[in-house]
Amino acid sequence: MPGATSNPLNRIRRRVTCVATLVALLALGAIAAAVAQQPGMPRSQKHESRHEIDQLEEAWREAVLKSNTTRLESLLADDYMAITSSGTLQTKEQALENLRTGRTHFKQLEISDRKVRFYGTTALVTSVAEVQGTTSEGDVSGSYRYTRVYVRDAQGAWKVVSFEVSRISDPGERAEHKQ
Repeated sequence: MPGATSNPLNRIRRRVTCVATLVALLALGAIAAAVAQQPGMPRSQKHESRHEIDQLEEAWREAVLKSNTTRLESLLADDYMAITSSGTLQTKEQALENLRTGRTHFKQLEISDRKVRFYGTTALVTSVAEVQGTTSEGDVSGSYRYTRVYVRDAQGAWKVVSFEVSRISDPGERAEHKQ
């Protein structure tokens, strides 16, 4: 279209687009610089935090095995939310009540393959659990993978805010589901 580049309105539009692009690039650059300047957790602090999380994981395991709702209550954040192996949501109050009444009871809970990763004041724990027990949904004995999320609160204490568990299927079970 002849004269389109000389049209003052088109020139203004191009300049506005260039300015908007420049502002967006500057904002992204500032964010990238801020992230790059934030140092990772110092090695000694990471080691200390890892030790704390390992102790909390063991405290959780013992509390569940002994139905110690007082100890479990101190480990869970008030807004704790779990996703059970059947996909149902469970609040802190529901988890404590199920343990208190015996609807949830574990005879054995062996943990392996624990991995802990830190993201600022958040710790992400993944593990494998060999379980013998029952819940209100019935027998839950078997192998599971789980993810537990801890957040350091304002007082500096780690609290569990989220938990999700998935059953590990036996190879024979997977073959049956495909048929």
